[in-house]
Amino acid sequence: MKVLAWFKSWLPVIALALQSAATGATTNELLKQGDVHDLKFNPTQALKHYLPAEQVEPDNVAILLRIARQYRHQMADVEAADEKIRFSELALSYAQRAVCLAPKDSEAQLSNAICYAKSLELYDNKEKMDALRQIKIFADKAVALDAHNDLAWYILGRWYQRVCDLGTLKRKVAEIAYGDLPNATYEDAIKCFRKAIDLNSKRSVYYVDLGITCASLEQTAEAKQYIAKGLALPSTGKDDPEAKKRGQEALQALQ
Repeated sequence: MKVLAWFKSWLPVIALALQSAATGATTNELLKQGDVHDLKFNPTQALKHYLPAEQVEPDNVAILLRIARQYRHQMADVEAADEKIRFSELALSYAQRAVCLAPKDSEAQLSNAICYAKSLELYDNKEKMDALRQIKIFADKAVALDAHNDLAWYILGRWYQRVCDLGTLKRKVAEIAYGDLPNATYEDAIKCFRKAIDLNSKRSVYYVDLGITCASLEQTAEAKQYIAKGLALPSTGKDDPEAKKRGQEALQALQ
């Protein structure tokens, strides 16, 4: 039954691959077509081009990373927990393939960190602690491989922020049960967010989370300034609206 279900799930991909071959579409053409939908945050349509491209070049890291990103987007688009878990596992499997093929690729390392980060709420407590450790490992590798990777610095900042948000008592209880986490402070998070902004000053979420972290340190004036700036910038990422919602809530709490 599992084999039959697996085969059925791949029938659309096989059909698309055959169609692409029949029309003579090249891998580059498929990627360009998929990228159009990727920019519109339409993962279902993007995958109709990326998956056939993968059939042609299964070891192409750039394709694998594109596919991982689409499954992460699909995970955010569905409501059912089992569907979120399925897309989460698919995203991570592609990110893991990419990092195995290109361990010195900053984007491959980053993709794994993002996959774990986006799946945190799907895990039980033990899995969540394991995932937090994995996020730190992969994000550290991503910035070590490319110090100009602004998104990697942001994800690392979010890791520090999340761990600090656990609170001392809750973190100690979790560590006693499931093992220690690396040290983290809000100051570490701020340094990472500032680095991300230095590298790319146009991403709204960088300012929003910098402001939220400043608020955690009771730096009210700075918090208001950064959050307001982040809210004023256009949304350019899939998760920007959610981050801006957090920013608006934090700003209201500071009034």
